[in-house]
Amino acid sequence: MKDTTETREIGHYIAGQVVSPDGEKTQAVYCPATGEHTGNVSLATSQTVDRAVAAAKAAFPSWQNTPPIRRARLMNEFLRLVRENKDVLARAITLEHGKVFTDAQGEVERGIDIIEFACGIPQLLKGDYTEQVSTGMDNWTTRQALGVVAGITPFNFPVMVPMWMFPVAIAAGNTFILKPSPTDPSASLLYADLMKQAGFPDGVFNVVQGDKVAVDALLENDDVKAVSFVGSTPIANYIYETGARHGKRVQALGGAKNHMLVMPDADLEKTADALIGAAFGSAGERCMAISVALLVGDVADKLMPVLKARSQALKIKNGLELDAEMGPIVTAAARDRIAGYIDTGVAEGAELVVDGRGFSVEGHEIGFWLGGTLFDNVTPDMKIYREEIFGPVLSCVRVKDFAQGIQLINDHEFGNGVSLFTRDGNVAREFGKQVQVGMVGVNVPIPVPMAWHGFGGWKKSLFGDMHAYGEEGVRFYTKQKSIMQRWPESIEKGAEFVMPTAK
Repeated sequence: MKDTTETREIGHYIAGQVVSPDGEKTQAVYCPATGEHTGNVSLATSQTVDRAVAAAKAAFPSWQNTPPIRRARLMNEFLRLVRENKDVLARAITLEHGKVFTDAQGEVERGIDIIEFACGIPQLLKGDYTEQVSTGMDNWTTRQALGVVAGITPFNFPVMVPMWMFPVAIAAGNTFILKPSPTDPSASLLYADLMKQAGFPDGVFNVVQGDKVAVDALLENDDVKAVSFVGSTPIANYIYETGARHGKRVQALGGAKNHMLVMPDADLEKTADALIGAAFGSAGERCMAISVALLVGDVADKLMPVLKARSQALKIKNGLELDAEMGPIVTAAARDRIAGYIDTGVAEGAELVVDGRGFSVEGHEIGFWLGGTLFDNVTPDMKIYREEIFGPVLSCVRVKDFAQGIQLINDHEFGNGVSLFTRDGNVAREFGKQVQVGMVGVNVPIPVPMAWHGFGGWKKSLFGDMHAYGEEGVRFYTKQKSIMQRWPESIEKGAEFVMPTAK
């Protein structure tokens, strides 16, 4: 991908080919750092989605019957190619999302973790076996692929989040349709090409670019058996309800308002480092970003001056510059929405310690810039505390003790991620037991689980029963079948009119 003013046409990937059907609407794609219009992405019609589903359906029988070890070998080749092209993928992320290049490299690495996990699919698909459950009868279970499955993914992780889904789904024997965000769509075609280079049959992996029209077409198509989604809570709820109404298995990860509870005994320098990185990394456009600091007792007076200085010293510039710590906001509309939240915080009486509004970068003045923003004396009734801002805004709330902090966290409607900073092992133990959140960090600001553990929140941060990737992902993309078997030599003569029992 070139970082120039050249405007590209970005299409779909169906049955091994990039396609851009005539007459489809398009959406402009921008470079957030420069504000330049760099491409136009096709927005799929329902007919294009149906075409992709038909391709995936046609590929499924042969792919399902491919031995798991052969599927794993192809996935291992894909792994090799992704490793070789890590910087190509990272550059595509930075040019269309805006996050700094080193952070984009980290995103690709976390995607690689999931591919590595998926390469172990022969072990992960093993079932259970019990001999002689009754006289002459054996019982075993297997896990079988669902069929055509789909993933609907957000703009903030155009490589990592899709890789939470399709490597596991495909290794398990399904065929896959990805509907990425139209805001930064180019990465999806890059790894589609790598899938083809790795030797995956045409139709096993497909990409449909698009908006709500494409989403609804996937949700309504009877041949799509499961849908995985990551995005905002209102859309997650819609995906879950609509998919369930159409008889699909649905896993929908929603929004977040992640807190960090800072105890008076916490190491101030390390806590400040953690808060600055977790609040302003990727411009706060992470579902695991820390957006609320709960400061216990007198730690607030000690920590706020440090946070102010660190926030003002952030290196905010084009993410392709390797010393950048924070890049631009993904779109002009997102920047204006975040600025509106800052306006609201001021109007509601929060103390604006560092104001990111009006920030710009010399030479890139039309880019979508916003500086790191720090509020103090935020209260739980304020909009900036209640709602997910999804930007570089850190709200500090002063609490009297551990119990009040826990209560605030547990009372919030979101339960995605949370962190505690302390030196006290008993406080940490009680925190882990009492907090009502799906992913918990102790002196870890962004506790994203590793590939073999699975990702997911609680409350309004997750709709569905299973978390993403890991063994939870294998269970989501497969269904269990139980087989009981015996042979004529062991069957007693005569009809049986009672429930079979072990005898």
